Amino acid sequence: MAEREHEISVVVPVYRGASTLPALVTELAAWTEPFVTPGGHRARVAEVLLVHDCGPDDSDRVLRELADAHDWVRPVWLSRNFGQHPATMAGMSSSGGDWVATLDEDGQHDPAYLPALLDRAMADRADVVYAAPTNPPPHGPLRNAASHGAKWLVRTVGGTAAAEQFHSYRLVLGVIARSVAAYAGPRVYLDVALTWLTDRVTTCPVELRDDSQRPSGYRLRTLASHFWRLLLTSGTRPLRIVSLSGVLMAGLGFLLAGWVVGVRLLGDVGEQGWASVMVAILIGIGMVLFALGVVAEYVGVAVSMAMGRPHFLVVGDRADGPHGPDPAQGPAARAADRAAGR
Repeated sequence: MAEREHEISVVVPVYRGASTLPALVTELAAWTEPFVTPGGHRARVAEVLLVHDCGPDDSDRVLRELADAHDWVRPVWLSRNFGQHPATMAGMSSSGGDWVATLDEDGQHDPAYLPALLDRAMADRADVVYAAPTNPPPHGPLRNAASHGAKWLVRTVGGTAAAEQFHSYRLVLGVIARSVAAYAGPRVYLDVALTWLTDRVTTCPVELRDDSQRPSGYRLRTLASHFWRLLLTSGTRPLRIVSLSGVLMAGLGFLLAGWVVGVRLLGDVGEQGWASVMVAILIGIGMVLFALGVVAEYVGVAVSMAMGRPHFLVVGDRADGPHGPDPAQGPAARAADRAAGR
């Protein structure tokens, strides 16, 4: 019986890639032939999906030329510009591989790391493997610091534990990739949506290539919008801070009221009216904030439903999927894997 061959679908969202796509596709061509990873897994890139996101250059012409030259290149045409994450999900929904790898169009992500990503997925039984850059991204210190700060804030305040691992160079189990594209609604941050469906997430060290010769398609307003969508998609934990602050303020109001009563019993009132006004303000504002927090929780639940967050996802037996043993190992190996809970 032949050993399993892992088929990888590569998804590349294209916005301004007329000058960079030919070189990227040439690099990917070397991986369309069957290869063996350092970990001993047979694989190949079965298809490359170039998602045209209606950018300002003539990427559409380049996509047609690449599709004519390579039968494994599949253009995916969008009706207008939707943004990087919707374009990536459009490519995921059109994929058919055991795994889906997402790369940027600018050549910063080296396809030579695809075998390493697959080995890490198999070794850790992971559904999602993010690239963990060993060198700073070539975006400048201010943008890099802002990116790290935003991810830390989302992890700490939003409660998304994997936020600091998020990266646009990723390898995702095919069924997870296609499911998140089917469930996620508009304005959803892709990586947060992936955490809805799996907690088997790991990282793999890679070295990013310098794309400083190509102007960035992101401006300050776009990056701020990107961060805001990440924060809003992360959950309702920030809304609970509103309720908590209301409870704290109301608690301070009741403590102050107790202090006022004690002082009044001792006969030392001090400035007339000041304490009672402060008590009324603290308790009143506290109750208002608590009520706003409760309302915000209901809004958060409605927003979560509108985003398409599923209650569950039914998948097949992992031992029979890409994570399972190779068919050449026979029923005994598959039974051993099931017994070990893999």
